[in-house]
Amino acid sequence: MKVRQLAQLWPAKQVSDGAGVKIRRSIGLQPQWRLDPFLMLDCFGSDEAADYIAGFPPHPHRGFETVTYMLDGHMLHEDHLGNRGHLKSGGVQWMTAGRGIIHSEMPQQESGLMRGFQLWLNLPAVEKMQEPAYLDLDPAQIPLAEITQGLIKVIAGTLQSPTNAEGPQLPVTTGPIRAASTQPLYLDLQLHSAADLTLAIPAGHNALVYPYEGEVWLGKHRVPLHHAGVLSDGDSLQLRTEGPARIIVLAGKPLQEPVVQYGPFVMNSVAEIEQAIQDYQQGRLTEGAAKVLQI
Repeated sequence: MKVRQLAQLWPAKQVSDGAGVKIRRSIGLQPQWRLDPFLMLDCFGSDEAADYIAGFPPHPHRGFETVTYMLDGHMLHEDHLGNRGHLKSGGVQWMTAGRGIIHSEMPQQESGLMRGFQLWLNLPAVEKMQEPAYLDLDPAQIPLAEITQGLIKVIAGTLQSPTNAEGPQLPVTTGPIRAASTQPLYLDLQLHSAADLTLAIPAGHNALVYPYEGEVWLGKHRVPLHHAGVLSDGDSLQLRTEGPARIIVLAGKPLQEPVVQYGPFVMNSVAEIEQAIQDYQQGRLTEGAAKVLQI
């Protein structure tokens, strides 16, 4: 068993996006802060309506996937084909922009806490121009693994303990999302007390931890609140908390392809970006029909 170590620490910085929504951005804050296949990780959270009420009016995407995980609150997704989906506390929407989609994400509340994450996940070159698709997941569709110190929500991939790990073995639990090209693992650790856990993470996959309540220790190294702790390679992760904490764990198979990004378009070359801009301006970005995925 090769234990992953803390390799880099990327603090999330407050920025605004959409129509002025305040968010904390770690991955993607700078071009060198991408972690193939992850392009961006935003954490939004406020109980001040002015920080989120304007939402994300209609905007285009091409060439990647967005994963929106709502911790608290209520957002409405709509796209150019008339699809609508309500994203409520504990729910997830996995959207494949593919060749092109124009969508909006607007708050359905005028007060109270709105909190969650949006992850941008790259697509390989051969899949960038596929037809768009999306999957809405209610909280009841996302499996939970109960452990002594709390629970682990498995959004994507399979949760399991390394075969030669010491201590209690975690129950094998598989999430509803299975993206073959990037093989993502997406876990939400919800711990109500101090914990010592060992998780299996496929060797060769890029991985990180992100505490959004409390903090987490990797050996002697602390990952503070709202920091992305980028991990070295290995087949397992040993983490420790000294009290209650909530931590996102992400891992994915790197695509090892060029990334050229211009705002909401992510392609492999400048020429493809120029084509995406031209297609959007001339109304060709959204030709075709989006698929509603089933699990």
